[in-house]
Amino acid sequence: MELRPTRFDHPDSLRLIAEVQQVYRERYGGEDDTPVDASEFAAPRGFFLVGYLDGAAVACGGWRARDGGEDPEIRDGDAEIKRMFVTAAHRGRGYARAVLAELERTAAAAGRARVVLETGTLQPEAIALYTSEGYAPMPNFGTYRCEPNSRCYAKSLRRRVD
Repeated sequence: MELRPTRFDHPDSLRLIAEVQQVYRERYGGEDDTPVDASEFAAPRGFFLVGYLDGAAVACGGWRARDGGEDPEIRDGDAEIKRMFVTAAHRGRGYARAVLAELERTAAAAGRARVVLETGTLQPEAIALYTSEGYAPMPNFGTYRCEPNSRCYAKSLRRRVD
């Protein structure tokens, strides 16, 4: 799979985002209502990518800079991962791990100190991925902080010296 930096509002991104929203409707009865603006995923304070296999868009994910402020669980230097997704026909091949690794790499390169994310109990495969990649539970934040099915995770980003 080839990972390409792609605008959040690119047609391939929008198609994959619509597919992940459909998964949320099926599992939770509605879309993710977290406010998101495409400009938040533009450099230098954000990043979005699409994974292509034989020219077809099959995976996506992004991060946006989050700094302290109104949400007490968010710290200066955080990057929030959003819209991680792999199409159903391409799951189980390590593509989500590849997307996640690239998101972590680019967030660290942009000077972000920690990655945070929110998922839900009805996405056990996502929880398994994040915990296997070193994400630890953190207090809930954001739109779903009071939802019983919400689970939030964080991982410190240590800059590698090459």
